[in-house]
Amino acid sequence: MTHWADVSRTVLPVILVIGLGVICRSSGLISREGINALKRVAVNICLPAVLLKAFATTQYGPGDLLIPLIMFAVCALGWLLGRAGQKLVNMPSRFVPFLTTGFEAGMLGYALYQMLYGSDQVTYFARIDLGQVLFVFTLYKILLGAGDDKKADRGALIRDMLTSPIILAIAAGVLLGASGLYEALAPSGVSGVIDACAELIAAPTSVLILLGIGYDLVLRDIPWRPTLKAVGLRAVIMAALCAGFLLLVRAIAPGYVTTGAAVMMFMLPPPFVLPVFADDADQRVFVSSALSVSTLVAIAGFCVLAAL
Repeated sequence: MTHWADVSRTVLPVILVIGLGVICRSSGLISREGINALKRVAVNICLPAVLLKAFATTQYGPGDLLIPLIMFAVCALGWLLGRAGQKLVNMPSRFVPFLTTGFEAGMLGYALYQMLYGSDQVTYFARIDLGQVLFVFTLYKILLGAGDDKKADRGALIRDMLTSPIILAIAAGVLLGASGLYEALAPSGVSGVIDACAELIAAPTSVLILLGIGYDLVLRDIPWRPTLKAVGLRAVIMAALCAGFLLLVRAIAPGYVTTGAAVMMFMLPPPFVLPVFADDADQRVFVSSALSVSTLVAIAGFCVLAAL
């Protein structure tokens, strides 16, 4: 009974807040502009505070460089496997390979991971996320632009990456942690002040993100056949990549990544920004539908992890 009570304490708040998001949309309690504003607060203010503390408080070693590099390569491999796999499942859409790589860690992953493992374990998840964030901000966007017959603006990509609050927070956290400055400031109490500020700002992250997930979770009018094929293809590729990633990391950098952090990352949906690049209405519906179903799969996976 105690086990299921613990599971309920983890799972039910997630389901409740997502349900509240659905109610806010159906009742008109929050407008589309309002929910978009809450998302911006979550991603540009709250989440950077989570990352700042995570990277400032971690202990640094060779694995902290290797993990992001491995993850970047894994994401690139996911795209290649998706491109090969789309021929096997007979899906001509150019977006299929982009649905088999990249992870929506910012708008979903951190919220679920912290609820399951606690904020003190978020460093393990953040190490993996760093590699896929760099992939999404660089190669992912370049490939999207190339597929759209538009020349990628490398200058704009670099500006987006360097000015992103998430990237800036990661950089600041790494600087504080890797330089030893965070630890050196601990006796004076400055590190404690940084922690207090980061924890206060980060506190609403999970609620704001999950509320937005529920608001956007619309399942009507989904083209189920192509959507399930895309989601199934991603699931197969992610399972293989997750297993390979864990084997490689355990061989060359043991202790830097937990199984829970890796499994949580690889069960996440693709980046939520993808529909923005779909100019054709049918393709936009297909991509949005795949993201919605992938999100439900991730939440189901979260429930399974909580029950284990």
